[in-house]
Amino acid sequence: MPLESLDLALRAAAIALLAVVAVSLWRDLGRQLVGRLAIALALGSAAHAATLNIGTAAAPSLPFKPLIALATADIVVLWLFCRALFDDGFALRWPHLLIWLATFGFSLISCLVLVPASHARLVIVANNLLALGFVALTLAQTIRTWSADLVEGRRRVRAFVMIAAVAYGGVNALLQIAAAGSGPSELANVVNAGMFLIVVAAFALMLLHVRAGDVFAPEAPSVAVTEAAIPNLADRKVIDALMRLMADERIYRQENVTIGTLATRLAIPEYRLRRLINQRLGYRNFNAFLNNHRIEEAKAALADPAQADVPVTTIALDAGFQSLGPFNRAFKAVTGLTPTEYRRLKVSAA
Repeated sequence: MPLESLDLALRAAAIALLAVVAVSLWRDLGRQLVGRLAIALALGSAAHAATLNIGTAAAPSLPFKPLIALATADIVVLWLFCRALFDDGFALRWPHLLIWLATFGFSLISCLVLVPASHARLVIVANNLLALGFVALTLAQTIRTWSADLVEGRRRVRAFVMIAAVAYGGVNALLQIAAAGSGPSELANVVNAGMFLIVVAAFALMLLHVRAGDVFAPEAPSVAVTEAAIPNLADRKVIDALMRLMADERIYRQENVTIGTLATRLAIPEYRLRRLINQRLGYRNFNAFLNNHRIEEAKAALADPAQADVPVTTIALDAGFQSLGPFNRAFKAVTGLTPTEYRRLKVSAA
């Protein structure tokens, strides 16, 4: 089979698989932010598969220019998708949309103006440097919140994102920069299309092997700890010991406390404690587990008339928060009120 035909076949297979993934995601997760971002990522990836051409300096035809811009801006969607997937508190805001529009507009204007003016190499280098920047942001987001993630399926997704972003996203961008303006390479396009198809197929297979309700669901509410909820005696003993650490020693007040710290204190493997907090107590994120205890202490202090003159900042720091901003956001997310409003309400009702 000629290389050109093989290239087209690999691209067509990737686009068909992405279409199946998009339809499946729409059916199962179309109402969730992370699901919609995943669909947008699949569509942008299809545009990438349709327009990728390593080494060419020729101006693309008019119908392909918006697709190239869409493919370029897909790296922003990848970043936002990972933020929504790995941060249960993430909300899409106008600045995120503006970043996507700026990236799309820059790429479209480059295709319409700069490439016809014989600046194709400059455009390719600029677009791919931009892509490398968002690959770095995606990796940073994936790594930064990894240790606090309690969902096993989602932790496996993180590993996939790391491998895919580096193995394909980074390598593709560097290859594009190195080959810019050197002339089209059929072999390079076939290799690139093959790598892309492998990444897409791996993502599709991963979706089949993880529980979508666990990986893509929003933050699950905590559940009351009862014997009925934890029928296993060994698990119940660990949970009881964990709750004693929280209630008696208030270990959540310590700076930089990690799930590894608690696992060491309880003399159990870290993976077992992570599973217990997630599956038995209903938390998807370790920081949410800690913050729940911190906020309960802060609520008690704010409702205490004897502490009416204690500054909110002092109460937040005493409870284990590192600064006032994160405390205010976490407190309002749980109670629907700011700490000051909560104190005023409780004091007036006393």
